[in-house]
Amino acid sequence: MGLRYCIRVIVLIALFLHATVLHAAEVASCTFDTFSAPAGYSFTQIEGISDDGTVVGQLVENQTQHWMAFSRSAGGVMTMHAAPGSSSTWLYGRNGVGDNTGFYQDKIHPERVHGFILQGAKFTFIDHPRAANTWLFAMNQLGVAVGSYSASASVIKGFMLLNGEYTTIGVPEAQVTYALGINDNSDVIGTYASGPVSNGFLWNGGNFTTINYPNSKYGTVLAAINNSGVIVGNHLSKNKDSGFIYENSVFKDIVYPDAQYATVGGINNNGVISGQIYLLGSTTLGYTAICK
Repeated sequence: MGLRYCIRVIVLIALFLHATVLHAAEVASCTFDTFSAPAGYSFTQIEGISDDGTVVGQLVENQTQHWMAFSRSAGGVMTMHAAPGSSSTWLYGRNGVGDNTGFYQDKIHPERVHGFILQGAKFTFIDHPRAANTWLFAMNQLGVAVGSYSASASVIKGFMLLNGEYTTIGVPEAQVTYALGINDNSDVIGTYASGPVSNGFLWNGGNFTTINYPNSKYGTVLAAINNSGVIVGNHLSKNKDSGFIYENSVFKDIVYPDAQYATVGGINNNGVISGQIYLLGSTTLGYTAICK
């Protein structure tokens, strides 16, 4: 089950806002480079992109329906990744020095989710000391990571991890907080909820700012932030997730010609974004793009 589906099902509206940002959206002018899944596989989610243009995400093997992680270099070389002892593996982020962040579901009943850092072929596993499940989403180039953990059966909180020390990131009164991205300025973005509508947030030094795409039926998920403070995310409307860029208090939609919609997974420090295009029928493509 994908993260965005889980977010849509389990959450949200916040009953309070420390600060709310709401502006009309424009359409971004984008130049796309697209790519297809390997033969026999389909993309489930396209996520982060590093400064060298490597894209990470998840694939499903069409015959077995087995989920595995992938990384794809700017030159088009696709590498599959599966954590030891996993039934499913996800890659969500990749920083500028090539550290991948993600999580996997184990095969032991009841199944648990564990975070990890993947450097080359080496997995370093991350489990929050007070949680059954840990999701590791992103790490900046200074080694500060963010993720979320199951604080109880019904509550999920975010965290920041540095040198083995956890700092909780939890929007007050929210049932669920996902900390999904971080830049080198320790600006953290993500989504929170206490009902059926999600809200995007920006967090720094304990202060939350809510950032919501205007008039979105099911809310906003902020996916990534680069060192220039440019944020990308998705708004949830009409049973689909549509991508946007948020910069200088302006939302710009990501629109691919003749597609049903396009989602956004990441943005690097060169301003290149990554994501997924949903064409008519069931065909999907990955993409990288420069947008203005």
